[in-house]
Amino acid sequence: MSPGRRSGDIPKTVAQLLSAKEIVIACGPGGVGKTTTAAAVAAMAAAEEGGRILVLTVDPARRLADALGLKGIGNDEVRIADDVFKAVGVTPRGELWAAMLDTKQSWDDLIRRHAPDAETREQILANPLYQNISARFVQSHDYIAMERLYEIHSEGKYDLIVVDTPPTRNALDFLDAPQRLADFFSSRLLRWLIVPYRSRLVNVATKPFYQVADRILGTQFLADISEFFILFQSMHAGFVERADAVTRLLSDRRTTFMVISTLEATPVREAEFFSVELTARQLHLGAIVLNKVLPDYLRSAQTAKLAQSMIDRADELAEGLSDDPVVAARVLVEVAESFLNFGVVARREAEQQAELRGTPDLLVTVPYFDADIYDMGGLLQLGAQVWD
Repeated sequence: MSPGRRSGDIPKTVAQLLSAKEIVIACGPGGVGKTTTAAAVAAMAAAEEGGRILVLTVDPARRLADALGLKGIGNDEVRIADDVFKAVGVTPRGELWAAMLDTKQSWDDLIRRHAPDAETREQILANPLYQNISARFVQSHDYIAMERLYEIHSEGKYDLIVVDTPPTRNALDFLDAPQRLADFFSSRLLRWLIVPYRSRLVNVATKPFYQVADRILGTQFLADISEFFILFQSMHAGFVERADAVTRLLSDRRTTFMVISTLEATPVREAEFFSVELTARQLHLGAIVLNKVLPDYLRSAQTAKLAQSMIDRADELAEGLSDDPVVAARVLVEVAESFLNFGVVARREAEQQAELRGTPDLLVTVPYFDADIYDMGGLLQLGAQVWD
């Protein structure tokens, strides 16, 4: 439940949930339609609610462009033309924007913005280690994703930001990255790395470490490491301050999380894991969206009875259907048994849904679609299932 919300105020639809939010963080396991669902929710918000809506993907797989039917989306936000909506008979009330995280560009922008002076800025950007570290350093992508989200939100240009995160367990890194990186800049390892550069005098206890490191990595590489982290430490206070600000933003009443999954065994376990983590971190779980859910009629006693009747009367029903009634009867039995098997799966799904109820504010189910979603029409069709 959101901070300050009374029990009677729990929203009945995703539309109601998002009307009071500024950030929606879509998370969950891979392969469950998370990117497409995030884009669909953003498209519906632009079409139905108005305002300026941004969908921001931090998923390294970069599938958002395909989901929107666009190419070339990068770090800078790009507006989706109204004609894309109008082509499927919809006149949007608001604007839809999209962006995908460019890790290197975002790090460069961060250095330019927070370096204490021009000389430090240019030294960091020119440092050989920085060219690799900004793209490959542990937590680099996850940290800069949170930095970018905070930056965009602080600019105040958008009424709603929908964030598409990496798959579930990586998304925990996404949440923890600001504090982890801040902790690193205060760590003992960092102090050891910068000692050779700060002083030629290394105590006896640590000298063997540097001798081995020098043989393996080379003197110049150690110097590059030391110089880089000394320069970076000049921005340490800013990193810590920003990490605290990001943490506050995630727990703010204007931010909600949307866990997206299917009811297959592995994805639903991942979704439950992440839901528990969100609750433990006192972050607001607004909705669980279950994609590819089997239709209700598969659980109907009446349709199950009809399928069983087809099996029992297969020989009788096959007469006149084909020149080979034996084959026709076999087909009828196969079809009916397949229907009954799907009914077993559908009932199991219903039991899993029941176990998930009560955790989020909303539990939303989305049925199987007959075709893949590859354009704005498909996004809005999916969005309508989630929205209301």
